[in-house]
Amino acid sequence: MTTQYATTQTDYRPSAAARPARWAADTVATMREGARLRLDYSPQSLWRLDRVIEELRHDHPPYEAVARVLRGFGAYAGEVVARHTGGEWWATGGTHWLRTPDGRLWDPLEEAHLAFTGEGSLRGLCREAAGA
Repeated sequence: MTTQYATTQTDYRPSAAARPARWAADTVATMREGARLRLDYSPQSLWRLDRVIEELRHDHPPYEAVARVLRGFGAYAGEVVARHTGGEWWATGGTHWLRTPDGRLWDPLEEAHLAFTGEGSLRGLCREAAGA
């Protein structure tokens, strides 16, 4: 007996997506449980995360205290961009970035860090990556 397997593009995620996808899913769960904030992988939800990052920044915590949270926010932003543009995660040497179908490379994890310093925006990243 022969079993046939069919894989569609939506069924396949490159292995580089495994960690960021998990970090994003953890962020969705944590924000739902802890902050009662629903994240639905929409570009509009990034506005809410930018506000959360702004609130964090105003509390002046050391970066080390929020680095994991920001990594999750960046991974979530990358997942939003990937889902809305057809982008794919790429990884090299522990660094993850996103490549959109037009060939541009994006670093949503770094963008979350920049948002924390007041120099970036997750919704701005999405808007620019989507060409809107």
